[in-house]
Amino acid sequence: MIVRDRPSGFRLFLLLRGSVLPRILPALTINILIATLVTISHGDLFELKITLTTIPFTLIGLPISIFLGFRNNAAYDRFWEGRKLWGELLLRARNLSRQCQSLIDDPLPARASNGLSDIRVRMILRTIAYCHALRDLLRNQETKPEMAQWLTAEELQKMQLSRNKPDFLMLNMGQDLRQTLKEGRIESCLAANLDATLSTITAAGAACERIRNTPIPFSYTLLLHRTAYIYCFLLPFGLVDSIGFMTPFVVAIVAYTFFGLDALGDEIEEPFGTETNDLPLDAICRTIEIELRESLQDTAIPEPLKPVDYCIT
Repeated sequence: MIVRDRPSGFRLFLLLRGSVLPRILPALTINILIATLVTISHGDLFELKITLTTIPFTLIGLPISIFLGFRNNAAYDRFWEGRKLWGELLLRARNLSRQCQSLIDDPLPARASNGLSDIRVRMILRTIAYCHALRDLLRNQETKPEMAQWLTAEELQKMQLSRNKPDFLMLNMGQDLRQTLKEGRIESCLAANLDATLSTITAAGAACERIRNTPIPFSYTLLLHRTAYIYCFLLPFGLVDSIGFMTPFVVAIVAYTFFGLDALGDEIEEPFGTETNDLPLDAICRTIEIELRESLQDTAIPEPLKPVDYCIT
């Protein structure tokens, strides 16, 4: 995700970091070259005059703009829903840490120094592992070595064999909660509250998987992509007779807008990736880790992730 103050003046037109221009530059360059050739030849193709008026482009341009706007709204809804779900994970992780420390009886306070033998510490640290495992699942990445510090060796080994690692960790959460209930360390009504928190965390993770595994229908995207490109490549023939040498400039502006909207929709449609405009899942996971380890009075708390070249992952 790009994190920076909005530049002003001429600098706004020179920025490439976070812009879709590098992605659409090949198609845009070809479109401008075609427009230049059409302008030079006045729309003649091997002594055949290709005559087009601006009327069909006016009729087609408006629907394309509307449908591109609809598609980008749908893509942004997916992006914003993903961000709300990870905000929900942060909130529920805080609640889980508080509930584990205040509702589960133990003569000693829950501290990181107690180690994973303390069931409260184990559940809190497993929550950190859950968030990291969910991020890796959404990004199709391998499990990071850092997971070993939050899980027992046996649990880590079993998790590696699981296809859905976040779900495996939540199953272990339920088993630990059942153990505290069996030992009489928590009342049944309070255990229900803690279980509701676990269910909400699981629901947020499942909703993220739904977004990841259900893209916008490909046929819809393909239709808009083809129509926008055909429109922009034929546009010079409809403008050359009316605006003359200004044709390449006008075509460049229109093509940049249409190609850019199309590329931007593709980019934010999958909000959990690692591109510059995707959600900063690494930073969110680090925030959850810091807050939960602080609640355990851990002494080895990492620093928050900071943007590198205005980009944070």
